[in-house]
Amino acid sequence: MSSTIPEAFVRQFDDTYRMLAQQKESRFQSAVLDRGMITGESFTANNLGTVDELDEDNVRHGDTIWSEIDHETRVAVMRDYNKAFPVDRADEPKLLANPSGSYMERLVQAKNLRIDNLIYAALRGASLKKDSTTVALPAGQKIAHGSAGMTKAKIIQAKKLFRKNEADSFNGEELYMAYNADVLEDILADTTLTSADFLAVKMLQDGDVSGRWMGFNWLPYERLFNDGTATYAVAWAKSGVHFGTGFMEGDVGRRKDKKNTLQVMMSGSWAAVRTDEKKVVEIAFQ
Repeated sequence: MSSTIPEAFVRQFDDTYRMLAQQKESRFQSAVLDRGMITGESFTANNLGTVDELDEDNVRHGDTIWSEIDHETRVAVMRDYNKAFPVDRADEPKLLANPSGSYMERLVQAKNLRIDNLIYAALRGASLKKDSTTVALPAGQKIAHGSAGMTKAKIIQAKKLFRKNEADSFNGEELYMAYNADVLEDILADTTLTSADFLAVKMLQDGDVSGRWMGFNWLPYERLFNDGTATYAVAWAKSGVHFGTGFMEGDVGRRKDKKNTLQVMMSGSWAAVRTDEKKVVEIAFQ
């Protein structure tokens, strides 16, 4: 029997690129107030202060008494982002699977990751005012980790803050909560949250907490900030953050200055700003 037959065996090479697991869609863009396309280096969000009830009028034909109301303007500064992948011209005929389409798909995913990063940073970070001062998220809107994970008590406390601030569904607001795998684990392991019939069916059968419950729309996000001591989830009302797009474009073309290398590129300009501290709650957990 010939021993050379194996030399004639063929190898079938893959003709498709398969994506490794990562977040694909933006989780947060639809959960904030999207201002659409922005012209200029920044955009503003105007706030009108709160008022008390009407004053009693007990003087006939008396003078008008004016009251003052606060006005405030927040500023979101546009920032530019870009990423490009090259496909060498000499490599193209040697590739059974052309990566350019897969590259663009990955770039769209990278764009969505950047958008969520900007919104998450705007929720937790300092908010810029028109007078160049900044406003931090106050301590009263932050729930300490308390050397514990995500607990029922913390979720209730967050819901209480939104109700106390008149920033919940009774005032026409949509509430959202960003969570990660650790939060999922804490909640599914908490029998006080999963003992009710409805929650037992939805959470334990599905093994997930996404969707709407406890008054929040739950959005998975694995890039919650960790400072080495705690991780920071965040809950917010949709109108509490404004988001805008300066431009966005994807491009596939030849670079004549690079020996006709095929370049796949995604570029864009975006900004986000928190407009009302009473509409955001930060929840720390361990």
